[in-house]
Amino acid sequence: MAGTDDRKGSCCAPTRGDASPVSQLTVPGPRAEARTAHAATAVSLPGGEFRMGDAFDEGYPEDAEGPVRTVRVAPFRIDTTAVTNARFADFVRATGYRTEAEQYGSSFVFHLTLHPRARAAVLGAVAGAPWWLGVERAYWGAPEGPGSDIAGREDHPAVHISHNDALAYCAWAGARLPTEAEWEYAARGGLEGRRYPWGDDFAQDRMNTWRGDFPRVSTRPDGATGTVPVDAYEPNGFGLYNTSGNVWEWCADRFAETGGERVIRGGSYLCHASYCNRYRVAARSKNTPDSSTGHGGFRCAWDVKEA
Repeated sequence: MAGTDDRKGSCCAPTRGDASPVSQLTVPGPRAEARTAHAATAVSLPGGEFRMGDAFDEGYPEDAEGPVRTVRVAPFRIDTTAVTNARFADFVRATGYRTEAEQYGSSFVFHLTLHPRARAAVLGAVAGAPWWLGVERAYWGAPEGPGSDIAGREDHPAVHISHNDALAYCAWAGARLPTEAEWEYAARGGLEGRRYPWGDDFAQDRMNTWRGDFPRVSTRPDGATGTVPVDAYEPNGFGLYNTSGNVWEWCADRFAETGGERVIRGGSYLCHASYCNRYRVAARSKNTPDSSTGHGGFRCAWDVKEA
């Protein structure tokens, strides 16, 4: 049940239980329409060889960010932003899709973002990471629990999205999730061996990560805690936004050769040097494919035929 998981790594991405409902991965819908909607914000990247991994030995050993190695990726297209609430709403209207958070009846919400009317819906806190609350009826359309909605946040990333939900959206949009190598190549924006999409120096004004005393006090200038628009801050050299911070993004890959957990990349608005230095472009984490959180989203990728 949500709110009781204490498995390793839950501080960044709390994990649902082992039981999973039937996932809706075959989704009919107006694919051509969806492709057209994405065309305006996707960029084509040439691919090629790049140096992947943590060049500073700053990662967590269990995350296996190293060693730095040469990786080759084929040409591909990738969305410059995470999928927004508006786009996910289009998908739901077109298909009637219900996310896994809705099927389970709950999802994980960060305690400071909990809607006041949702207090009675709290199932419990995650052991070892009590800032995560299991909340009934929390899902992408009510990201802070019952009483909340996405009005005014149509351009924010859709959250409470499981890996399975992301695959369903991609199937409708004629897209796919990026591989982990594609994601890092794109996130670096052409800068190899750097910590961040802009270079090596930490710059809080370039990304949406935690400001203040985590997890108790947020000192973000707007006084808020949570997501910001998907195109907030300056893009990287390839035109991608928010590849450090805002929301974790699902990749296609398994986290390890064994086990079913999938890779998540980019960090989120909760990352902070005091507990989760995973907003670096080489950083990686994981979650089970049926898990969803208030800081988990995704962006799409597409194959491109080589000339």
